[in-house]
Amino acid sequence: MSSTPELDQTVAGACRPPLRQVLDLEQIDSDTSLGHSFVEASRIYGGQAVGQAVVAAARTAPADRPVHSVHGSFLHPGDPSVPVQYNVNRLRDGGSFTTRGVLAEQSDRPIFTATVSFQRVEGGLTHQVPVSAPARSPEDLPEFDDSLTAEDAAAVPWLSHLRGNVAADFKFPEEYPRLANARGESRPPVQRAWIRASEPLGDDPVVHAAAFAYLSDLFLLSSALSPHTVTIEDDRLQLASLDHTVWFHEQFRIDEWRLYEQEGSWMGHGRGLCRGHLYDRNGLLLASTSQEGLLRLR
Repeated sequence: MSSTPELDQTVAGACRPPLRQVLDLEQIDSDTSLGHSFVEASRIYGGQAVGQAVVAAARTAPADRPVHSVHGSFLHPGDPSVPVQYNVNRLRDGGSFTTRGVLAEQSDRPIFTATVSFQRVEGGLTHQVPVSAPARSPEDLPEFDDSLTAEDAAAVPWLSHLRGNVAADFKFPEEYPRLANARGESRPPVQRAWIRASEPLGDDPVVHAAAFAYLSDLFLLSSALSPHTVTIEDDRLQLASLDHTVWFHEQFRIDEWRLYEQEGSWMGHGRGLCRGHLYDRNGLLLASTSQEGLLRLR
């Protein structure tokens, strides 16, 4: 069970490893590669395992079939000081779809498993759910650090850790509910953020898909806590990702601003279910996400 959702607060220092470095796996043979961590933490961040699994699987799939989904389950906490071995199982090579199973291991212990699917590009019927409401453009929003009061920064130290250790930019069109929770105020289980990679990622669509898979885990699970005035910093909270899914509806760049809407759809029995939608500036739905996590008060 469990990897760290969002980013572990025990990280040390501001290293901000480039996303391309995090996602650049060391190839061992045609179906085996090694991934590395570049941030000190007590556990591997869940989005890292998802993003690296996408890269490992894509290296065995036809280049003309973009990834359209990754369904991952976290089995055991990962140790950031140990390389992760990604073993790819070529499950299917069909006329339209290519399917790969990926098993991530450390010292022969499975920590994460994923099914990654690729599809030949084709047309068809189309529709989508719209953006929930117009959002202020990222250019009209202050830099995130400038929008935090000293009290906010002290109450939610994870935000400072995030800025120092993830090569991503983010701005919130509305107040981040976690800040209200830290003040003891309840909020609806919805939140939105403009996100992008901090550095140019080049033109390889696999890198952009894997980078979004990496970033998609940053805020998602916290949306389930907003009505309960509990933050991830609360010592009473036992928290871990159980699974994580990304559906890619379009090929897109994640080094440009994208609006990430998230909703904590359900909470009960010590678990929370969260869903997300990623849009471009024009309201085109680019990707959807889903995650169930352990959210247990001790």
